[in-house]
Amino acid sequence: MQADIGLIGLAVMGQNLVLNMIDHGYTVAVYNRTVEKVDKFVAMAQRGEKLIGCHSIEELVRSLKKPRIILLMVKSGKPVDDFINKLVPHLEPDDIIIDGGNSHFSDTIRRTQYLEKKGLRFIGTGISGGEEGARYGPSIMPGGSTSAWLVVKDIFQNIAAKVNGTPCCEWIGPNGAGHFVKTIHNGIEYAVMQAISETYHIMHDLLDMTADEMSNVFNDWNQDKLQSYLIEITRDILKVKDEDGTPLVEKILDTAGQKGTGKWTAQSALDLGTPGALLATAVFQRYISARKETRVTASEMFSEQASKSTHNNLKTEKNTFLKDLKDALYATVLLAYDQGFILLHEASKEYNWNLNLATIATIWRGGCIIRAQFLDKIKEAYNNDPNLQHIIFDPYFQSEITASISALRRVASKILTFGIPIPAMTEALAYFDSLTTARLPANLIQAQRDYFGSHTYERIDKPRGQFFHTEWKKLAQ
Repeated sequence: MQADIGLIGLAVMGQNLVLNMIDHGYTVAVYNRTVEKVDKFVAMAQRGEKLIGCHSIEELVRSLKKPRIILLMVKSGKPVDDFINKLVPHLEPDDIIIDGGNSHFSDTIRRTQYLEKKGLRFIGTGISGGEEGARYGPSIMPGGSTSAWLVVKDIFQNIAAKVNGTPCCEWIGPNGAGHFVKTIHNGIEYAVMQAISETYHIMHDLLDMTADEMSNVFNDWNQDKLQSYLIEITRDILKVKDEDGTPLVEKILDTAGQKGTGKWTAQSALDLGTPGALLATAVFQRYISARKETRVTASEMFSEQASKSTHNNLKTEKNTFLKDLKDALYATVLLAYDQGFILLHEASKEYNWNLNLATIATIWRGGCIIRAQFLDKIKEAYNNDPNLQHIIFDPYFQSEITASISALRRVASKILTFGIPIPAMTEALAYFDSLTTARLPANLIQAQRDYFGSHTYERIDKPRGQFFHTEWKKLAQ
């Protein structure tokens, strides 16, 4: 018997994808650099002839139907290139290599070109949903050699999550498009997680709420406009107790890790000249969280300056404040998605990808980490206007942000007086205020640039595109 697809890399995600594919009727051949892991997984899985364990690259290739499909689930960077180079000598024209890891989109562009020159096809595929998603239905974002899509479409869409019968998987675009969309997905994920953690911080430190009380609030919030996977898991995390009966979350060291995709999102915003400070803020906050010893020292050095104002009034008005806090979180989340979709909009033009933003919103509705009920509304917004630049310009989201931004302003103005850091919320507010301010003070910045560097400037009383220079120092004397 020959396999429908081969998979290299039997870490948690790889194993669960294999089981998912077998459950959907596919025969899968597997290989791992540590071959003992192959035998152990085959014995554990007990999937009979549907699972073929291989002890070499050559054996894996021989076990596959043509055109061969090989999915790499290995660490991004050099390991991907190493396995590609090991596979190429054993493959034939039109065979397909898929990279299912979190690779940088520029690497995917390079690999697509390299393999197509050799007559092979390459798909850079973003896969979101973690261990559970991989096992029971992830969100899948493939892009690369366009002709390969028809070959892998059925496998991908069958194993993907479904929302109202629609697979959370569709072709994204050529070369690096799939991995770029996954990167932006992760950038939004960083920002939403940061905003939720700030909300938890406020509840914990200023409202003196117990973990159970916070869990109940997040449960309530998960019933309507904030309904999402990240709110749902926050509710669950706050329920869990350690062996001594105290909340387990309180025993976790307050240093957040990251693997690079958030950084890539921030870098892409800079490269494309789009407003992405909210997404970048979440990355920088993880960096500062990692400096635990420095923060402990600084908290002692500046203990008087960092003293908190009394917050008894917040506790006495807890119900009212929690309503504002809910709306503040909602506004911050919407603005994070807005910045993410601006990035997708601009990248589509820059790289000639012709991204369908309605389709991207559709495949993010299920299986992935940032799935949320309002993605249906984002899908509708881009169906109504494929060239929509900001989701908050859509009538529905214009109404939503108008109804919630005042709460964000009230929360930010109160919390800052207590010395509690809320960088995502304050950056979201700064972004909204900048975006909705018709005249910013950038005219002074441009005058300064012209003064010291003769960079020229445009005038409000002249047509755009005409540039002027002033001898500022001479005229100021």
